[in-house]
Amino acid sequence: QSELEQVITGLRESVSGKVSINGVDVTNKKPQVIGKSHLAHIPSDRYKMGLLSDFTVAENSVLQRVGEKPFTKDGFLDLKAIAREALSLVKRFDVRTPSISTHAGTLSGGNAQKLILARELARNPKCLIAAQPTRGLDVSAIEYVHKQLIEQRDNGIAILLFSTELTEILQLSDRIAVMYDGEIVGIVDGKDADVLEIGLMMAGAKSKSSTM
Repeated sequence: QSELEQVITGLRESVSGKVSINGVDVTNKKPQVIGKSHLAHIPSDRYKMGLLSDFTVAENSVLQRVGEKPFTKDGFLDLKAIAREALSLVKRFDVRTPSISTHAGTLSGGNAQKLILARELARNPKCLIAAQPTRGLDVSAIEYVHKQLIEQRDNGIAILLFSTELTEILQLSDRIAVMYDGEIVGIVDGKDADVLEIGLMMAGAKSKSSTM
């Protein structure tokens, strides 16, 4: 799962195959280029890949957009504009932080994930990669993330969810693709998914009802 996540988002070079987003070939493009293809990314490791821990909540809230207006003006950062955006996102996504000047690395797992979710959705993506989005979170944070993912799906965003939690997959997915030994062995409809069949596919068996 992690290798596929990294190839799609430009963090790992692909040795074969093609990555296409919204009809645009982005195979082996840099993450910055892929991000401009309206792809947002909630990475599997929120502290190492999702946040710059020594940067503030405000700075992390505009990471991919910091070079754009209104956050940069005439080559200089507009700190007031960054602060306004951060305050808006913190309020909208209920990020519990002492202030927007707090270092992001000190946030709890749930609030760190909310900050990443807020930042990525603020970019108005058409596609969202959500990798292990609830790993290590408490029950309330898990419910919040699930609610956000479903809401974004209903708003028309295409979401590719990577998860090792079968319950989460069954609860959220419209279609379920099972990987074994680096290959997708089957794709089944989420509402008709059979736990036994998925278990067999996880062990390497080919799906009989696959929509591949």
